[in-house]
Amino acid sequence: MSFDFVFILHLMKELMGITDLLCKKLQHKSQDIVNAMDDITTTKKLLQNLREHGWDNLISDVISFCMKHGIAYPNMEDFYADFIRSRAANETTVEHHYRYDVFTVAIDQQAQELNCRFSEQATELLMLCTSLDPRDSFSLFNIDNVCTLASKFYPADFLEQERRTLRCHVADFCRQLVETKKAEDYYLIDRLIRLVLTLLVSTATTERAFSAMKLIKTRLHNKMEDEFLRDCMLIYIEREIAIKFTIDSIIDDLYAKKNRKVRLK
Repeated sequence: MSFDFVFILHLMKELMGITDLLCKKLQHKSQDIVNAMDDITTTKKLLQNLREHGWDNLISDVISFCMKHGIAYPNMEDFYADFIRSRAANETTVEHHYRYDVFTVAIDQQAQELNCRFSEQATELLMLCTSLDPRDSFSLFNIDNVCTLASKFYPADFLEQERRTLRCHVADFCRQLVETKKAEDYYLIDRLIRLVLTLLVSTATTERAFSAMKLIKTRLHNKMEDEFLRDCMLIYIEREIAIKFTIDSIIDDLYAKKNRKVRLK
């Protein structure tokens, strides 16, 4: 076991400790948009805090681990020996290499991945969509957010006059839904808003289905027929339900469909 291995192991422990909770929450089929955006923002802040203030604690833990288990560790003030570029003049210290070439780069890659998947524009769009959340009789209804959503993200769908009139319409609609709690009287609008909110979940479900297909239809299974692939994906995606079935119940179900020449049990 080398110092490099110990350092990378501790670094991965820190990074995965920050991102693990967010990854688990984003895997849920039903997700609260507001809480999800808060979790993403919190994760970004924790990564930035680790980048700015986490180096001293990390290197201290790594050196303590090496001392405890008798692993040789380099002097942080020595020059770093780059065996790949050994002929080139190298004045980089060991601390500089591990801090800026490994520690900082790894954190920046994680932050960049989050920023690519959840850009400011996408985050703003999701936050504005929460104003259409129908729960609790549309208690999260916000007139300014709804108008901003229409004017900023759907300008082609609303004329200038319609955007000015929209505020009056939303105000009246919001007042009747929130104050009188008569969302059921506007069932068509209620249904439309629910369909709009379902688009986000549908997109996530589709992405999970494609991820499952990549795991199932591998290079060794590239001749799998569509029906068999569909059945395998269904079992994998709905594994929380499939795990409840026992082998005996499956065999009994096969026997119930038609007589079998071969005894399965």
